[in-house]
This record gives sequence, structure tokens and C-alpha cells, in this order.
Amino acid sequence: MLKDKKIVIIGGTTGIGLSAAKAFVKAGAQVVLVGRNPESGQAAQTLLGDLARVYSGDASDPATAEKAIEMCLEAFGDFNGLYHVAGGSGRKFGDGPLHELSLEGWNKTFELNLTSLMLSNQAAIRRFRALDKAGTILNMGSVLGFSPSPKYFVTHAYAAAKSAVVGFTKSIAAYYAADNIRVNLLAPALVETPMSERASKDETILSFVKTKQPLDGGRNGRPEDLDGAAIYFMSDASKFTTGQTLYVDGGWEVSEGQY
Repeated sequence: MLKDKKIVIIGGTTGIGLSAAKAFVKAGAQVVLVGRNPESGQAAQTLLGDLARVYSGDASDPATAEKAIEMCLEAFGDFNGLYHVAGGSGRKFGDGPLHELSLEGWNKTFELNLTSLMLSNQAAIRRFRALDKAGTILNMGSVLGFSPSPKYFVTHAYAAAKSAVVGFTKSIAAYYAADNIRVNLLAPALVETPMSERASKDETILSFVKTKQPLDGGRNGRPEDLDGAAIYFMSDASKFTTGQTLYVDGGWEVSEGQY
């Protein structure tokens, strides 16, 4: 489905992004992966070989996405799509319930989850327009942006940032549709990644998640659960789809969950 596609994945050296990179390559793509950790980047490069390039950089740096797209063009001769996975919890910076939320926690959470995404989307849009070509962008949201879980997942800046990603994605999808640039969004629930380590090691939370995400016997999501949807949005199969949010959440949004 991705034969001859050249794709940049922001946040592509671990977790959901690395799983997508492996799936994209298997589907025929060549990929440029962006990650902050040089060690995980080297491991990803070794895993994927000549079908991948790795750029070490911070997604909140305005130059990072631009340089990654340039690397894609230089290494593979084209640029067809951007998948923005990078984000993170601001809990250690002071995110949490509003009455405890610090300004640093608010600002850092937005930088991680919204500013970085805006910068990568901007770089992709500018390059697609400069090349006068169609392209596709896939962003990463969260069910917490529209389906709160107040007992165990109470990070109000994170919820606000992920909700903002929905509006941002729809807004730019509308504006750039006439350029044949498609912009869509995946919204997972709890997925086993480095970011979710706190919840994934808490048996009480896991018992709740089993009823909140009841599909497939009730479990945490796995990075590979998002791969099929990501391939669809990055491929020509979705050429008539833009501004959409797909919940890959194991049933979270439609399930009550039991304590």
C-alpha cells in the first residue's frame, strides 16, 4: 500500500512511531525517523537498514522537521507524507488537576504535544506547496482530548493540548484541501509505550483499563494496533479522506469502565 512512498515520522525511534516505521517499510515505503535519543535512533537504523534514515533532534525545535524533510528528499528523492507521533506527559513538569497545575507544567505540556506538532505540520505544508504536489499528514491525538477519565488520568494540560490538536488538524485540513493536502488524526487510548509506563505498572489502573478498553479481552493497546490505520492514512487508499479523527482506543470512548 505504500510502494514508493517517502515518509517522515516525527517521534519514530520508539513506541508507536517505531512500530509504524517497521510497518511502513514492510508496506513498501522508505522512511526518515526523528527522535531525541541517539541510542534509540541507532537501534532503529540498525533494525530498518537502508530503507530508513535517522535524524536526532528535538521536535519542539523549529529546524528539526525541516531538516528531516530535507534528509528525506536528499536520501530518497521525494517526500510524500508526515506522521507526527511525538508528544509526552507533562506530569513531571507540573501537569495534573487544575488546582495543582503549575504554569511550567502547562507550558511544557503544550510545547511537547501542540507546538512540536504545529512546527512539523508547518514544515510539511510549506514543502508540499513549494513542490506543488499532493501530500498527507497524520497527527497523533488522544482519547483524553474528548473523553476524560478523572480518577486515574487527571492531567488537564495534556487533555487541553490533545483537544487543541483536533481543532488544529481540522482547521488546516479545511484550508489546504484545495491543494490536495490531506490532514487526519489518530486518537489512541492507553497504549504500552515509555510514556504510559506509570499506568501500565499499576494493577488497579490495569483492572480499570480492562473494562474501559474491552476489545480483544480487555487490555492495554499495543503500538502495532495503530499501524493499519496509519498505513491507510499515509496511502492513496485515503485520497478522498481529510479532517478526520479515527479512535483506535479498544472501545474506550464508548465504554463506561468499572472501578
